[in-house]
Amino acid sequence: MIKRVVDFTYKTARRIVVAVVGASVLLVGIIMIVTPGPAVLVIPIGLAILAIEFVWARHWLKKLREMISRRAADNHSERAEVHRNH
Repeated sequence: MIKRVVDFTYKTARRIVVAVVGASVLLVGIIMIVTPGPAVLVIPIGLAILAIEFVWARHWLKKLREMISRRAADNHSERAEVHRNH
């Protein structure tokens, strides 16, 4: 009985800590979109922290990774096209 209570408390406390830390980092990243700072790095870090405990954060992190990969591939192909034309 006591083990269940302690286990429940630990899981709840861990979830709260992950939520607070991840949300704080994510919020700082969102603020960095309009202020100077590496928002492109901080936002995925915040989502990664939240993804430890929350499925919705894993989903958004996956979408963000796909978007970054797509943009990098588009940028790479544009640069290759420019190089071929010169």
